[in-house]
Amino acid sequence: MSTSDSDTIADTPSDAATAEPQQAAEPQPTAEPQPTAEPQENANRKQPFPQGFLDTISTGWAERPSTTPVERAQAPYAAARRRAVSAEFPGRRLVIPAGSLKQRSNDTDYPFRAHSAFAHLTGWAADAVPDSILVFDPTDDGHDATVYLRERADRTTAEFYADASVGEFWIGPRPALEGVASDLGIATAHLDDFAAHDDDVVLDEDAELARFVSELRLVKDAYEIEQMRLAVDVTARGFDDIVADLPRIIATPRGERAVEGVFHHRARVEGNGEGYDTIAASGPHACYLHWTRNDGPVVPGDLILIDAGVEVDSLYTADITRTLPVSGTFTPIQRTIYETVREAADAAFAAARPGVTFRSVHEAAMKVIAARVAEWGLLPVSAEEALDATSGGQHRRYMVHGTSHHLGIDVHDCAQARREMYYDGLLEPGMVFTIEPGLYFQIDDLTVPEEYRGIGVRIEDDILMTEDGPVNLSAGIPRTADDVEAWIARLTA
Repeated sequence: MSTSDSDTIADTPSDAATAEPQQAAEPQPTAEPQPTAEPQENANRKQPFPQGFLDTISTGWAERPSTTPVERAQAPYAAARRRAVSAEFPGRRLVIPAGSLKQRSNDTDYPFRAHSAFAHLTGWAADAVPDSILVFDPTDDGHDATVYLRERADRTTAEFYADASVGEFWIGPRPALEGVASDLGIATAHLDDFAAHDDDVVLDEDAELARFVSELRLVKDAYEIEQMRLAVDVTARGFDDIVADLPRIIATPRGERAVEGVFHHRARVEGNGEGYDTIAASGPHACYLHWTRNDGPVVPGDLILIDAGVEVDSLYTADITRTLPVSGTFTPIQRTIYETVREAADAAFAAARPGVTFRSVHEAAMKVIAARVAEWGLLPVSAEEALDATSGGQHRRYMVHGTSHHLGIDVHDCAQARREMYYDGLLEPGMVFTIEPGLYFQIDDLTVPEEYRGIGVRIEDDILMTEDGPVNLSAGIPRTADDVEAWIARLTA
């Protein structure tokens, strides 16, 4: 039962219910509502608790089983990350909040997702609880790390039954301090014991700390790479689901929503959800880079661009794009544009190797894009002139975005890293990033022939850099025009 369905049950205590915990045998005050001069928030839903409820709610409960979980696989990796943070900030007290619930509407919140840095440094991922805080307290030889969290409420307290946001009667059992400590391999304490200090270095308030924890994720450890592979594998199954369901999707008036729904099912069944809002952009919508309304039809003869990624329970996400001919077969002009984008992606992949700059991957893709659109007569200058860093850029009209970004526990991971560590940084083994060139000819773009207008194509793969060169983690999802057509034929037969 959601809180929106509970208009006849008190989700906020009356004055009596918010008093100190009371034993059932003791006299209880009446729970009559008190008059007020001001309208009460959600007054239609805040019903007083009857006296009989208050007399009996804290009794008649079985003993809770006490279990001590084994340390999770990520714990030693998270400990190593904390040691790196400790070494960078000697003598300073660091505070890394997990974040709080965010209101969606009225008394309904968005699903909680812990801050990526908190999850990275604790190993507490999809199961983290709101308002938790990781604190590094300085010691003579480093720091003592503690996770402060809201301990489960005793059933004799009003919080247990009266607080719809955190009360276990409403949201289910919360983890115990001892269980979290054993699970994460880190000390824990009750949230009420946390006290802020004037000289605290707080994440998202301190640029130096935000930069360091972002750059700490540039090179992935073995656990992270394993999770990236898992995220890609689940995402691949989600793409298979979409292709197999194309006949129903085509028959649905808002077919883009059907695509989104099919992928969401896979993401929730095998993961935590999507790593970002799915882009299901059919026909001219494919030319809008961040089309997430997904309210259009999916029409045979058009292309549909699907940009989607599953976030697994560890919070690591894939980010993959495929562009499909809805009818199962590319038209000649669609195929030409599609294979040009694939050529650009392959050129970027060939340019990626340890020791080259991150931006060189983008530059390799842009050379192909500029050359091809110049050949098609779409540029007022030559391809070489378009590629000039100062006076060029004419080809970027048809691909305004970058070719690559780092990927991991955030879909655009390491975003607060310094430019010299990111765009101008060198590729290293352990880095995971996308390669995603595209071509987008908007429906009203008079600089291109009419037959090009309304066609948008992007191919995006997730790349792991190794000592031997790049590995395409998503290579198993069909990429060439021929393979895409065969994929659709096989799954829709």
